Amino acid sequence: MAEREVRMFVFYLCFGFLTTISSSPILRSNVKPVSPVAVEEQLIWLSGGGEGEVDIYRTPLLTATPRGSLLALCGARKYSSGDAGPKFLAIRRSTDQGQTWSPTAFVTDDRSPDGFNPGSIFVDEITSTIFVLYVHCAHHYKCNVSTLFLINSTDDGLTWSHPRNISEQVGTMTFDPGPGYGVQKKLPPHQGRLIVCGHGDLILSGVFCLLSDDHGNSWRYGGTRMGIPYNQRKKAGDFDPDENQPLELPDGSILLNARNEYAYHCHCRVIMRSYDGAESFPLEHLYFDETLIEPRAMASQWYSNGVLFFSNPAHQTERVNLTLRWSYDNGTTWASSLLVWPGPSGYSAMTMLSQDSGHLYILYEKGAKSSIESLSLVKVALYGG
Repeated sequence: MAEREVRMFVFYLCFGFLTTISSSPILRSNVKPVSPVAVEEQLIWLSGGGEGEVDIYRTPLLTATPRGSLLALCGARKYSSGDAGPKFLAIRRSTDQGQTWSPTAFVTDDRSPDGFNPGSIFVDEITSTIFVLYVHCAHHYKCNVSTLFLINSTDDGLTWSHPRNISEQVGTMTFDPGPGYGVQKKLPPHQGRLIVCGHGDLILSGVFCLLSDDHGNSWRYGGTRMGIPYNQRKKAGDFDPDENQPLELPDGSILLNARNEYAYHCHCRVIMRSYDGAESFPLEHLYFDETLIEPRAMASQWYSNGVLFFSNPAHQTERVNLTLRWSYDNGTTWASSLLVWPGPSGYSAMTMLSQDSGHLYILYEKGAKSSIESLSLVKVALYGG
């Protein structure tokens, strides 16, 4: 990249940070302060437990359904803990606010040496359809073409459709959804739009978003923010936003929180904002949140009743200290935090039931010696125990 382009890139990053700080709303008087307390926790999956062919349960997905159930999903890795290799998509379901759970069911079986990545789960509230978008052959170890598949359920997660290949619409460029959840816009612009964001591969890296304006029937690419250097293998210090999570704020904008894969600028999260329904993520709305330190891992964010929540392993280099933070000004400042688990902890996913705005659910990777020992669900009372 030419020297002038590098200077302009840094200028826009700095300007975006200042713009975000100065334009963020102040705490509204009608926002009720939270005082989160972890009130319940239970083991959802235990790795190495000899359950069929499964060796490791990783990469949690969590959502609430239109009927008020909770769905927990993950990648059930058959033979090893590595990202590559065949997997099942495992699922459990709760109809009593997380008190009890159905036995594990395996929704998909990739039967492939390279395997799939679990991807993103999202709900179309208008049609009451639950979707999971996942990629097959994300790592190109033993296959050459990546394929995006979409499955859906219209009966509260009890049964699922056959996988539908949407690469016929968007191409076979490596796009790894999430992992986490996609969103449906509730506000203008593009009210009702489905948005699923993800990342590229080791070469063509960066953030990419897929958009659907017809309830998941057709898809196209929307906003992107490419890694630098473009189309080259990255190294330490390069700019490479990776695994990410979108959400919609009360002004209709999309807030995207991304993993900072090669620690450009800091060991912290990359924040982007879109005001056109994820059609674009301009540089003037991109900054680095140095409070949200990270060891390069999936993180989750959630918004409810004027409060933005964020969960990740809060450490610069190690996957430990699974922490919940909260903000009253859309992430400009962070009011406080709750240490959920001080030991080994990795990826996390959050959700909330529409009929219960007083509790937040976090499904996360947890262990005593390693973060991949189990997937555990913690129920957090937002206004005290």
